[in-house]
Amino acid sequence: MTTAHPSPATTLPTSGSAAHLPDRLRPRRSCLAVPGSNPRFLEKAQGLPADQVFLDLEDACAPLAKPEARHTIVKFLNEGDWTGKTRVVRVNDWTTEWTYRDVVTVVEGAGPNLDCIMLPKVQDAQQVVALDLLLTQIEKTMGFEVGRIGIEAQIENAQGLNNVNEIAQASPRVETIIFGPADFMASINMKSLVVGEQPPGYPADAYHYILMKILMAARANNLQAIDGPYLQIRNVDGYREVAQRAAALGFDGKWVLHPGQVEASNEIFSPSQEDYDHAELILDAYEYYTSEAGGKKGSAMLGDEMIDEASRKMALVVSGKGRAAGMKRTSTFEIPEA
Repeated sequence: MTTAHPSPATTLPTSGSAAHLPDRLRPRRSCLAVPGSNPRFLEKAQGLPADQVFLDLEDACAPLAKPEARHTIVKFLNEGDWTGKTRVVRVNDWTTEWTYRDVVTVVEGAGPNLDCIMLPKVQDAQQVVALDLLLTQIEKTMGFEVGRIGIEAQIENAQGLNNVNEIAQASPRVETIIFGPADFMASINMKSLVVGEQPPGYPADAYHYILMKILMAARANNLQAIDGPYLQIRNVDGYREVAQRAAALGFDGKWVLHPGQVEASNEIFSPSQEDYDHAELILDAYEYYTSEAGGKKGSAMLGDEMIDEASRKMALVVSGKGRAAGMKRTSTFEIPEA
């Protein structure tokens, strides 16, 4: 499936990183955070069934541990077995003194074994462009394929949310827009100390507008939308409730901070077997009925259900998620007897 990106705004510099665009729509039902300074956790993460693992140089690393953590991450990216996982490193944000060295050390040291760089606390499109330009310089210097490494942009304050559509369009490298709830809650003075939980006194969903704005920016630019962490890591029921909210809206996945959350996230962001089978039947039936043999119909009946082009588009979403999750069909479409 190819990914189309709008051209960056005319006020933004371009890096030439669009020379080759790999498939940006990777499975990301579960995005496991792993401290880059903890070799034991980095070793364990390789055996967990998370779709994505991001090795963290930001909040999970103390300032004094960051320089050594860069080299630890390079070692584990190059020598570890990350088969079947999207490999991501979260660097520090551009307001710190660590960002450029994070990117240079990690990408020069392990670029061929890295899929994406996650940039936290993105506030405007120029910050994404700056990362794109730096990645392109490194790739050209090191002889790596230009443009292969993607960018994940994390929205963590009001300014970032206001600029989220421009951020989504800032570079053809952008693959995901991520909601960072902890810093966002602090930035707007939300009255809650439990990340991801509803603030007391508000009778509706306090995150609905935020999640929908991120989702619209992502979908308008053919990107994925990822929900952030739930910090009560042993409360799997609480995690499920928050994850189901994001999945119901159409998000592609959610962060996991503990191995106990991985299975729940994979389940919640995958279609049910019934829905997956039904979606595949719709696709097969629509293909048949619109063909010469099927009567070249624009709409038709599948059992008691009328299907048409809109049905096909909806079924493509569900079938795509199911296929990405490795699901297998348990039913087949049978051509009706004349």
